[in-house]
Amino acid sequence: METAYSLAAIVAGYLLGSLSFAVIISRLMGLHDPRTYGSGNPGATNVLRSGNKAAAILTLAFDALKGYVPVVLILLFGEPYGLGAGTAALVGVAAFVGHLWPVFFKFEGGKGVATAAGVLLGINPWLGLATLLTWVIIAVFFRYSSLASITAAVFAPFYQLLIWGAGPVAGAVLLMSLLLIWRHSANIRKLVAGTESRIGQKAAPGAAAPAGGARHQRKRH
Repeated sequence: METAYSLAAIVAGYLLGSLSFAVIISRLMGLHDPRTYGSGNPGATNVLRSGNKAAAILTLAFDALKGYVPVVLILLFGEPYGLGAGTAALVGVAAFVGHLWPVFFKFEGGKGVATAAGVLLGINPWLGLATLLTWVIIAVFFRYSSLASITAAVFAPFYQLLIWGAGPVAGAVLLMSLLLIWRHSANIRKLVAGTESRIGQKAAPGAAAPAGGARHQRKRH
């Protein structure tokens, strides 16, 4: 029975993660689809390129909450059903994977930075805060969201292993970090080439990055 509860929780986490709030909030606020401009990424940083800070903040908050809430619910209420920290970590990974490949949006999702941060804060607030502080320091000094995200993703597993040790949580953190870095492969190439956009840099609607733009052009024809 515990296995059934665990599977149900993991599926629920994935479905919650599949809610692409960058797209949902942009639609509700009458903005262009974030997949059609800037980096083409449905995330808070790209929504900020629309010039609407409120939409970007809402996207950031809800993307983080969809990682945080399912983890905390398992930790608070899962024990009577045999669900512990290991299940909470798996549910967090499921929410993160849902953001990357959302079933409700044709499996075309974002890079998962805010959702991963929410998961970390839910699993271990100190780990989440240490990782967020790493992101902020890099973002403030270099003004590149992608560089800050990649650096935070590199450090998060080390924080977990050095301070709190190995186990299911460490495995979940490492998996999310590897996926996050992989999702930023195009940004890494842009950083090396010196063509990466800085935080807050506006993009003309409809001027998506080559990969994103090509994808949506194919859909329109």
